[in-house]
Amino acid sequence: MYRVQLQDFEGPLDLLLLLINRNEIDIFDIPIAQITNEYLSYVELIETIDLDGVAEFIYFAALLISIKARMLLPSPEMDEEGEPIDPRQEIVDRLLEYVQYKDAAETLDEQFKQRSLLFTRGEASTPIQSMVPEHEILVKRTVFDLIDTLRDVLEKAPEEPSITIAPQKHSITEQCEYIRDAVFTQGQVNFGSMVMGKTRYFIVVTFLAVLEMAYSGEVFVSSAPAGDDFVIARAEGQSFAE
Repeated sequence: MYRVQLQDFEGPLDLLLLLINRNEIDIFDIPIAQITNEYLSYVELIETIDLDGVAEFIYFAALLISIKARMLLPSPEMDEEGEPIDPRQEIVDRLLEYVQYKDAAETLDEQFKQRSLLFTRGEASTPIQSMVPEHEILVKRTVFDLIDTLRDVLEKAPEEPSITIAPQKHSITEQCEYIRDAVFTQGQVNFGSMVMGKTRYFIVVTFLAVLEMAYSGEVFVSSAPAGDDFVIARAEGQSFAE
């Protein structure tokens, strides 16, 4: 199976924050059983589509399960001073630290963008400037929102035949061409309608092709009007040959 670098989009702490915000949960009072179950459902699908970086998600899944088990103990753990220990504190501390660094990174990124609008005398480019990617990742939904859509589509996909004589395999390259053809013909296309009635393998490889094309700046991914799908459109400045 082709692998896509998941860390280019989001990581396990981003997923935890998404679940906390989506469920309007107090970060200091996380219902660990609920969050663990939702988190594991995402990790299961991430494993299915074989996204690179899944090991880090599995590690955090194991950490959540460990915390869940500790909270089920009949007697709370105590510290050296005899005060009860909240097993969730480790996750809370990590999330708070991550949010702090993330906010700082976003501030620095905004400052850099503002600075890039200024012109300097001569060729004063810096090594940092040369490391800036040539384009943004053109996805206006989180990768976990896209995975939500993938899960819904896979649930509606027809069952795979129990006996396959000559299975048809699809590559990322082939599915990129499939997406280009659909976008060239229609201008933009819903992911759900593009893979409707196709096999689970076809759907997963097409999904990975969408991520690859969005990361390379070839297509733009945004929310569909219905909210339970996403739209793929040609990125500005991109032209597909007939």
